[in-house]
Amino acid sequence: MGARCNDTLRGGWRAGRALAPALVLLWLATGPAAAEVPPSEAQPPIQIQIDSPAPGQIVRNRVDVAPVRGIAQLGGGDPLEFDVLLVMDISYSTRYPSGIDINQNGEVGFNPKLELVEPGLYPPDSVNSDPGDSILAAEVAAARLLLANLESAKTRVGIISFSGEVDPQTGERASFDQQDAWLDVPLTHDYAAVQRGLEEILARGPYGATNFAAGIRLAITELASLSGSKSPARPGTKKVMLFLTDGIPTFPIGLSNREDPGDVEHALNAARLARKAGISINTYALGSNALASPLAATEIARLSLGSYTPIQNPGDIVAFLQGVSFANVDDVVITNLTLKEVSYDVELTPDGSFAGFVPVREGWNRIQVTALASDGSEKNVELDLEFEKAGLTDRELAIELERIRKRNKELMLLLERERIRRFRERQRKVLEITADEDEQP
Repeated sequence: MGARCNDTLRGGWRAGRALAPALVLLWLATGPAAAEVPPSEAQPPIQIQIDSPAPGQIVRNRVDVAPVRGIAQLGGGDPLEFDVLLVMDISYSTRYPSGIDINQNGEVGFNPKLELVEPGLYPPDSVNSDPGDSILAAEVAAARLLLANLESAKTRVGIISFSGEVDPQTGERASFDQQDAWLDVPLTHDYAAVQRGLEEILARGPYGATNFAAGIRLAITELASLSGSKSPARPGTKKVMLFLTDGIPTFPIGLSNREDPGDVEHALNAARLARKAGISINTYALGSNALASPLAATEIARLSLGSYTPIQNPGDIVAFLQGVSFANVDDVVITNLTLKEVSYDVELTPDGSFAGFVPVREGWNRIQVTALASDGSEKNVELDLEFEKAGLTDRELAIELERIRKRNKELMLLLERERIRRFRERQRKVLEITADEDEQP
């Protein structure tokens, strides 16, 4: 019956296609979710802790920039620790091209069915000229890079994959009690084990249909340490699901090749359960199939107080996932109030840790660190920094600066959020106003 209801709802859902551009959908996902949080669940203010330089420490470099390190996060108390589960769509559609050269062989995979190619050059059923550039390969590559930006001592990571075996005759589930989600790696501090799990997923390859609810519910079992969990309990951690999909929920109710309101409702019920368990779900919708009907992905994020990120080109998940924030901090800038110079040469990791460089002069400098939280709030802390020329060589410092600048440039090209641009513009204007006031007699 759910499948027959399909056509009735599809027209309404597809009416939202006009909102598919990334910035509009991002606003729809994050804005209403924040607005609907009851006052009792409002987040505490953002906190900033400066780890370096320490009070009274003299900073020495051979060039006029000083490193500043610390941590920023939404909520008070000690720095948070995290349990993060990557919930990855491995359905058959993830065999399609991602749009970028994932395996770095110099060629970007494409769908031969959509291009003018020589007859017989590819098998008749081929949809990807380079399987190493598939959407699934992009998901795995994104997860690998995310691990490189995390601290294993603070953050446990696990992997769940989901799909769903299809009966080729009916298009429905092959069995009513089949398993549609798998715990590939329990939550662990051993990132080498996580890397091995990613390799195994890639080796198995795309398979089956798409059961959102199965993936979310298995992740809840592990994060909440419910009966049957393989992950040791770890009270006091912030629990996050990173949900990657290139499609829409098609199981457990309907057919494998179409959306069904019953499948959507199963997924949303799972998201409601996640919220009750204190788990937020950040959803990533990859490519045109996922963006054509984004209802499930946006609502899963909203209901669980997570975030929704639409990604038109699936391969861009590799960069987007590096910009995720578990600490609910979107940006950090460092300002030298003495020189009236703002520095964006700051690297912000998912747990809220930041490391950056600020222009300085010899002697005393008044430094301000400003953080922008995901709820739009801001926080400033100030410190006095004494600087002397000595220490690191120009080359060592230049290498570190270039690494941070390159990473930030890549992220900002993809994460051009209007809120971040306005935040940075406000910091510049504050300095301009202060400068004008200082020049007045």
